Amino acid sequence: MPQPDPSSRPALGVGMVGYAFMGAAHSQAWRTVGRVFDLPLRPRLAAIAGRDPQAVRAAAERHGWAAAETDWRALIARDDVDLVDICTPGDSHAEIAIAALEAGKHVLCEKPLANSVAEAEAMVEAARTAAERGRIAMVGFNYRRVPAASLAREMVAAGRLGTLRHVRVVYLQDWLVDPGFPLTWRLRKEAAGSGALGDLGAHIVDLAQYLTGDDLAGVSALTETFVRERPLPAAASSGLGTTDASAGKGAVTVDDAAVFTGRFAGGALATFEATRFATGRKNALRIELNGSEGSLAFDLERLNELDYHDHREPAPRAGFRRILVTEPEHPYLEAWWPPGHGLGYEHSFVHQARDLVRAVHTGEPVAPTFADGLRVQRVLAAVEESAAKGSAYTAVE
Repeated sequence: MPQPDPSSRPALGVGMVGYAFMGAAHSQAWRTVGRVFDLPLRPRLAAIAGRDPQAVRAAAERHGWAAAETDWRALIARDDVDLVDICTPGDSHAEIAIAALEAGKHVLCEKPLANSVAEAEAMVEAARTAAERGRIAMVGFNYRRVPAASLAREMVAAGRLGTLRHVRVVYLQDWLVDPGFPLTWRLRKEAAGSGALGDLGAHIVDLAQYLTGDDLAGVSALTETFVRERPLPAAASSGLGTTDASAGKGAVTVDDAAVFTGRFAGGALATFEATRFATGRKNALRIELNGSEGSLAFDLERLNELDYHDHREPAPRAGFRRILVTEPEHPYLEAWWPPGHGLGYEHSFVHQARDLVRAVHTGEPVAPTFADGLRVQRVLAAVEESAAKGSAYTAVE
């Protein structure tokens, strides 16, 4: 049977604010998704926005955007933009997202949702009002859409682990180990909100709550800033790696690492570690769930696999086994390659775009919603409060 021509589908004009690392990942997803999945709408890369005219024009040409803007307000005002994709530092998320929703646009906002609970609450309220007009608001926790993680959620929801008792999660990177690394926006609280906690901790809190289907009720935390001053970036530098010795140093105002324990509402105990000082670890995210009837483990460095232990198996045959998540029956894989041909990091963003486009077409909410993002923000706030109080147990309000 002949496949429908994607060019005959109604267009969904996408406008993106930001063009760095996440902007590149999202751009690739928007270029790819309609070529892989049969979608009811055809994503069109209408415009990209950034403050540097030369850099944003170069990003538009490199990533396939039809136009470039130097003011995000102008991007929102464009008639050919139906959906606004926000890939900026956290201090601008709330302002851009609320303005876009009030202008009648759908919104995808990168994680963490905001820099504070108050900002996240305002975004949730704007999303609630916009939903009454059929507008969709989604937060970009892309690791939910790694097929193995989606399969793990299905297995937990089906009761394959029984009663959950333990959740342990780590997210380890090492890109800040060098004390000469410059003081970028990710190391300033006014721009980033927090350090490893918001950058990495938000991912693992969301993934843990998603896989368990449960919310954290309280935490006890420690945070640390190992390098408290860093060289100021050169005035002409656009970001990572360039410093000017004559510019001096500035204070790091976020955490370098966060370690916390927690209790889920359903009773499971949890441990979390997020750091950008784990020497030799580049992007090491691992989560393990232990239940009364079995265990599951997922490792981002082996993202096409799950480790599963069925505790109901007789002892001579019991043990962890590998599930290779590449079958067409597995989540998202019906449109990709033959079994055994693995996917990668970038495909999680393609799957995110697929689900969002379908939600825009149907008008049904798509997880993670802004409300899900707020739940993560409340956990991050509780971690900071607990750490400030010397690891005192702090309820997630």
